[in-house]
Amino acid sequence: MKKNFESLYENLGGTYREENGHLIPDIALPEQIDYQICKYGRIHLDYIKNHRRGRYTTLLTEGKLNARLHEINLEANEMLEIILPRLAAERGIDENLKARDMLRWVAEMNNIKACAEEIVLQEVIYQ
Repeated sequence: MKKNFESLYENLGGTYREENGHLIPDIALPEQIDYQICKYGRIHLDYIKNHRRGRYTTLLTEGKLNARLHEINLEANEMLEIILPRLAAERGIDENLKARDMLRWVAEMNNIKACAEEIVLQEVIYQ
């Protein structure tokens, strides 16, 4: 039985190495670029680890996890760069407000950032 499995594996192009009298299949993950994963990539990683285990396992075993997390991070930051100015313009938050009432401007900008991040989380991260 073992001989047939080895032959099938070898027929498919697999090779073995011998360690302490045991044949170990030569299996390695594909080469991948090691991207630095930032805030939104880490949030997505945590989400798929806890709620989308199949997707996480597939990306991990195919060697595409790091690249996907990098894509998620880029997409989330890009979306934030688009949403923040639009929300600020809709609410009338501009440099004039900043010059007149700095504390109100900071509070409004923090509110806008929180709203924009919530949109990004729902549209990009938790998908």
